[in-house]
Amino acid sequence: MHAMVLTRAGGPLEWTELPERLPGHGEVRVRVAACGVCRTDLHVVDGELPTQPLPVIPGHEIVGRIDALGAGVEGLHIGERIGIPWLGHTCGHCPYCARGAENLCDRPLFTGYTRDGGFATAAVADARFAFPLGEEGSDIALAPLLCAGLIGWRSLVIAGAGKHLGLYGFGAAAHILAQVADWQARKVYAFTQPGDAATQAFARRLGAVWAGGSDEAPPRELDAAIIFAPVGALVPQALQAVRKGGRVVCAGIHMSDLPSMPYRLLWQERQLVSVANLTRQDGIDFLGLAPRIGIVTRTTSYPLAQANQALDDLRAGRFAGAAVLLP
Repeated sequence: MHAMVLTRAGGPLEWTELPERLPGHGEVRVRVAACGVCRTDLHVVDGELPTQPLPVIPGHEIVGRIDALGAGVEGLHIGERIGIPWLGHTCGHCPYCARGAENLCDRPLFTGYTRDGGFATAAVADARFAFPLGEEGSDIALAPLLCAGLIGWRSLVIAGAGKHLGLYGFGAAAHILAQVADWQARKVYAFTQPGDAATQAFARRLGAVWAGGSDEAPPRELDAAIIFAPVGALVPQALQAVRKGGRVVCAGIHMSDLPSMPYRLLWQERQLVSVANLTRQDGIDFLGLAPRIGIVTRTTSYPLAQANQALDDLRAGRFAGAAVLLP
């Protein structure tokens, strides 16, 4: 098998030939058909996440077909198309797992971070954390749903049922979530980097009723806001944009430090919360709903060997939507 391997935090991924891997007990091996490139992959490559084991193969938006089953695997079969997400394993015994909050597990494994991921021609995964995808939709179109879609969905659920929703940072996750919110008859207000007219126009094409710079105020108070951009300075701006009792959700796994802000921005029962990872139920709920919504992902494809270029383009904001690697 071949993979793009991170050997040094902050360094480039290296094209590497590796021995073929066999699935262990309860595991499956897939031939990777497509793997999305997520902003979390940038945090992994840049060494911004704690206790990072190296070397590691990044990538956690994996679409592929099973070509080997480990002992004890039930409910999956050779040739089946599955998706492998960020949450790759949980202990099942800690207090969080016991109360159904496996996204907060004390001893988790994360695909592409603490276990090898999908920037490769093949990947091995815990079968319990693999989602059957069926045959509807292309591999490329489905890949961004495995994280950008899932974390967006979890963020939307936590944001509550408000009708006026702000999205700060209009990249892979927001361009999917805008379509979900539009289907739910919500009104989306998209915030981009100041002056980014192209992305603002893209947001309006996906149903946003307003799009502007993150330094602008929306035309009305918001019921809730979700921050996808890893920019702590957006937190007080989002709090200022939501109504009394409104909620601001920080959706990223990493964010720059929050600035000092006056208490009045949080007062009147505004809430500031974060989202961590996902649960398997999130995957079941969202992936089951996605075909009904008719989500169309906008993707830019790169050969696997050009993973470094894809990461650079993501960092620089050179494309709209999501990037996907193809072996």
